[in-house]
Amino acid sequence: MTFSVIQILIGVFALFAITRVVMRARSRDLPMIWSLVWGALWLGVGVVALLPQTTDLLAARVGIGRGADLLVYISILGLFFVVFRLVVRLESMQQEMTKLVRSIAISDLDQKPRTDQSEDASSLQR
Repeated sequence: MTFSVIQILIGVFALFAITRVVMRARSRDLPMIWSLVWGALWLGVGVVALLPQTTDLLAARVGIGRGADLLVYISILGLFFVVFRLVVRLESMQQEMTKLVRSIAISDLDQKPRTDQSEDASSLQR
C-alpha cells in the first residue's frame, strides 16, 4: 500500500492535533467531554486520510453514494452544532456581563457621596 504526500501530511497533522488535545486534557484546559470529541474527530481524520476507502464502505451502509459526500454532510452538521453552541455561550456571557455591569453601577451609586446642588450649579456657571 502506497500513500500519497497529502495522505501523509494529513496523517501527521492529525497525530499532532491528537497530541495537542491530550496535552490540553491533562492540563485541564479542555473539559473531558470535549477532549474525547476532539480526540475522536482527529483520530477519524487520520484514519480517513490513510484509508480513504473506509468512507465509501460507511457511506454505502447509510445509503449515500460516495464517501466524500458523507464526509461533507457530517462536517456541515458538526459545524452547525459548534456554531449553535458558540452562539448560546456568547448569549450567556452577554447576559452575565450585563448583570455584572448593572451590579457595579448600582454599588458605585450607593458608595459615592452626594454633592450639594449649589456646588453643581456654581461649577456650571464658570
